[in-house]
Amino acid sequence: MAHADLVFAGGPVFTANTVRSRATAVAVRGGRIVAVGGDDVRELVGPRTEVVDLRGRMLVPGFQDAHVHPVWGGLDMLRCDLSALSSAAEYLDEIGRYAASHPDDAWVLGGGWQMSAFPGGTPTAAALDTVVADRPAFLPNRDGHGAWVNSAALRLAGIDRDTPDPADGRIERDAAGNPSGTLHEGAMGLVNRLLPEEPLDRLTEALLVGQRYLHSFGITAWQDAIVGAYGDAGDPGPAYLKAAADGTLTARVVGALWWDRTQGLEQIPALLERRDRYRGGRFAATSIKVMQDGVAENFTASMLEPYGDGHGHFTDNSGISFVAPEILNEAVPLLDEAGFQVHFHAIGDRAVRECLDAVERAIARNGGRRDNRHHIAHIQVVHPDDVPRFRQLGVAANMQSYWATLEPQMVELTLPFLGAPRSAWQYPFGDLLRAGAVLAAGSDWSVSTPDPLAAIHTAVNRTAAPGHEEGEYDPFLPEQAIDLATSLTAYTAGSAWVNHLDEVTGTVEVGKFADLAVLDRDPFAGPADQIGATRVLQTFVEGERVFAADDS
Repeated sequence: MAHADLVFAGGPVFTANTVRSRATAVAVRGGRIVAVGGDDVRELVGPRTEVVDLRGRMLVPGFQDAHVHPVWGGLDMLRCDLSALSSAAEYLDEIGRYAASHPDDAWVLGGGWQMSAFPGGTPTAAALDTVVADRPAFLPNRDGHGAWVNSAALRLAGIDRDTPDPADGRIERDAAGNPSGTLHEGAMGLVNRLLPEEPLDRLTEALLVGQRYLHSFGITAWQDAIVGAYGDAGDPGPAYLKAAADGTLTARVVGALWWDRTQGLEQIPALLERRDRYRGGRFAATSIKVMQDGVAENFTASMLEPYGDGHGHFTDNSGISFVAPEILNEAVPLLDEAGFQVHFHAIGDRAVRECLDAVERAIARNGGRRDNRHHIAHIQVVHPDDVPRFRQLGVAANMQSYWATLEPQMVELTLPFLGAPRSAWQYPFGDLLRAGAVLAAGSDWSVSTPDPLAAIHTAVNRTAAPGHEEGEYDPFLPEQAIDLATSLTAYTAGSAWVNHLDEVTGTVEVGKFADLAVLDRDPFAGPADQIGATRVLQTFVEGERVFAADDS
């Protein structure tokens, strides 16, 4: 019998297969798993076999992030990165420091601020002018649905009190009607269009920075949730092709091509062409990203009923459906027929319903369900009537479970404006599980941390993971918690299914690629409130080590 190249032994193995069987050893040869078992696997150890002694720590399938933006995240790390900070004062200090240390940059670019650091979630140009007034500054917030700009950027873009709001966004204004320095959704494009284009080498560098960071959390595959000309970074597609061609792309990546909401069905031929062109090595752009609405905090998430005013009264605003339902109902059947997967962004209950309706229309028009594995990401507010439709229509629930906590943004900027009963319909992972929906998982990094264990902690506890708390809060809708095994499976096998990688990855089974992660403990053996303290020590893709912690 041929010896293994690599053997993991001496600790529990979470296989994530249908019976969730446990093992204590795994052997790898030629990049694939050749044995899963116990002491018998040691028979495959030869003189050249590398043996990883788990020492009681757990081996899991490599995590797969079903909704992430690695190129943007990597670019944020190379720019003025505010993601590790939390207060307005800290943001201004860092922006000022960055601007002073990059005097030759025509723009000050970066981002990662959180809305809860500012009254109403809206920082001002006047404050930003105090640290950078000599050139324009453009700094998106953590969720990418709003940007903080200074007066120079407003002037350069020609934005003043007479500038109308675009149909898909809003210019934040002061009491006199003047732009105050925050641009929501489509209003960001008024400045975005002026930004210098990032060269391919810079985007490729950002991809590799992001990839290293994701590997450090045990992530071996992902779905890039926007591949196209969106935001201030440019299209990441060419960077993926370059990295795939030169062998530096070590992760498996599905790209979600951006559906331009300013166009209609006429863009489908170009998407077909890009699908053919954006394919190479471990990268394939086989999905379509439809951003159906915005976010609740700036009142652009699409709701069935209007938002409240924070004092118990309805307003006249129920959010924005970025793609008109009549267009969505025509586009999704055509995309489905062409073999595309549709990756929807839907925060509000109306957006969720519109996406489900469009898939239902595709099933009816195309003669049944196909194996395209459409999925809806974020699913913040889901009307109870729509929960069973996920299973009925074969639509996967793509969870960003890290967000399902009580924290300042939820308490101050969301709950008062959703009101009852909608506040209790948020992140209904437990109901979706009980309804039989396929659960996948992702982070939306750089919106929030890409750490799967932090997100899994919240899915199980409905509280923030250790080190991620922003104050002391009770569990958020604890009846929607899911168990640890289910959450781990969603972040591995579930996301692999969404990515059409389930035949070769996602579980620890003989014949599959050895895409694996070593944790620093067995999270099943400790208290549930310590799940999020778990760290990744080593990450492997096809048996090749792509990350090792210093203490691994």
